[in-house]
Amino acid sequence: MESLWPLSLQAGWDASGVVAGRPEQPIRRIHWAVDPVQAVADEAVELGADLLITHHPLFLKPVNSMAATTFKGKVVHTLVENSCALITAHTNADSAVGGVSDVLAEILGLENIEPLAAVDDGLVEEGIGRVGTLQQAMRLEEFAARVYSAMPAVAGGVRVAGDADGIVSKVAITGGAGDSLFDYVRQHEADVYITADLRHHPASEAREQAMMGSDRPYLIDVSHFASEWLWLPAGANALERALADEGFTVTSAVSALNTDPWDFIMTSGQNTTTIHSGTE
Repeated sequence: MESLWPLSLQAGWDASGVVAGRPEQPIRRIHWAVDPVQAVADEAVELGADLLITHHPLFLKPVNSMAATTFKGKVVHTLVENSCALITAHTNADSAVGGVSDVLAEILGLENIEPLAAVDDGLVEEGIGRVGTLQQAMRLEEFAARVYSAMPAVAGGVRVAGDADGIVSKVAITGGAGDSLFDYVRQHEADVYITADLRHHPASEAREQAMMGSDRPYLIDVSHFASEWLWLPAGANALERALADEGFTVTSAVSALNTDPWDFIMTSGQNTTTIHSGTE
């Protein structure tokens, strides 16, 4: 894992790496998921996994207790008591070649791919996010449909800001939350920016600034979970191949559990919700 997704690539605030497990423990079955939540831990144990690899850290912030009376403590107890180790690969897997944003770029058919924000040591292929070009320019609505069809189904769907008939060719992507990277998106002169968890103020300000000029970048807001789940099969395959090259054989399974935190969405539309202005 260190050769594929070096911990040196993780952000200073991150907490990737080994979370639980004995160094001498044999690893035969690996389970992959985005979030180290209880349902995922139960699934890993049920499938007889020796190791659970998740994208998101369990202990991103310090805790004072790992008692099973807390939800994080219960996850740790479930795994440890069933001899299942836990390793997380978060921003190091975002930045590495073949990481989260690379997989997104490949699935969406981008070419001439480069990092959106290169890592500090100047490695030209590694960094947060990716920028690339479409083989053939298309309408924003058409491209948004391609993004939607590529994502696992979640309640929130895909939100789009921009002219549906606007033409897009250059695409910026950040798997997970990326509303802190708008300056890089503008530097690359991307036509559209795909990321997750776009908050109101950064999104509104980005659109207002865009409309002062070329109206770019358009915005496509996707599910945080969905955008990062797409990396899991590629990550599992890469690790299996790397281990096989060293003479080790493991079996991998990717969780199909939807751990997006939202269960359903209500929107206004014909025959659903009527909004009245003023008083009746």
